[in-house]
Amino acid sequence: MTISQLKSLFHSELKNIYPVNEIDSFYHILTESELNLSRVDKALDPERLIEQASELFFRKALKELASEKPVQHITNKTEFYGLDFTVNKDVLIPRPETEELVAWVLQEANDRKKLKILDIGTGSGCIAISLAKNLTTAKVTAIDFSESALKTAQQNAKDNNVAVDFIQQDILKTDVLPDIYDIIISNPPYIRELEKVEIQKNVLSFEPHSALFVSDDNPLLFYKKIATLATKHLSENGLLFFEINQYLGKETLEMLKTTGFKKNELRKDIFENDRMTKSAISN
Repeated sequence: MTISQLKSLFHSELKNIYPVNEIDSFYHILTESELNLSRVDKALDPERLIEQASELFFRKALKELASEKPVQHITNKTEFYGLDFTVNKDVLIPRPETEELVAWVLQEANDRKKLKILDIGTGSGCIAISLAKNLTTAKVTAIDFSESALKTAQQNAKDNNVAVDFIQQDILKTDVLPDIYDIIISNPPYIRELEKVEIQKNVLSFEPHSALFVSDDNPLLFYKKIATLATKHLSENGLLFFEINQYLGKETLEMLKTTGFKKNELRKDIFENDRMTKSAISN
């Protein structure tokens, strides 16, 4: 099979499931991963032959894509904030909206030195590692209840050559955090059960539900717990950042206000959805 024939195969096998641009994206991601070929390489040599072992890989990958398995779970990697991360069934695939949250934190932290930062519910470690990479004098700690997620995060920190202190801890069962922090950040579970109908199959069937869903009757469970802990474990000018449920922006702000945060800001993401908050105890 040649490169050009492979591209045609991707489109014929997936045309009834995905739009053309997404199929092209899958094709380029997988050929770069398996064959180490850039778009230019493929354009210059479309009749290049693919070895049998690689052809078997692509045929298997096409079956997995047809089942709506995320392409990141086929390559076991993704990019976040310019860094490469390993991802698997134990962690969420980082989203572009979360990159916006990291950018906001970096903007606020730009003129601060020797910060102590805590990431709660770290998953793949994408937030903690991106902050550690860009704030070289900061001490970054990350918490997650999942041992398997922490193993993935630890490997990602090693691969990106940063130091992050990882702790296995269930935040809902936590009464005291390890230290006083200048920044606490979290992207906790926030999708209500009633919103499952909006979730694509590639997320619903392949990503960890414990990192995604909360009950309909207590959707701010994690936010309330983290905010309460933050009131006792933020430094004098410390900041609390959340990624939030787009439908619960006002409710999240109200919860933060009643918990004791006097200065709260709600910000939209690139898709114009309410997506993140920044809070401070003092005005």
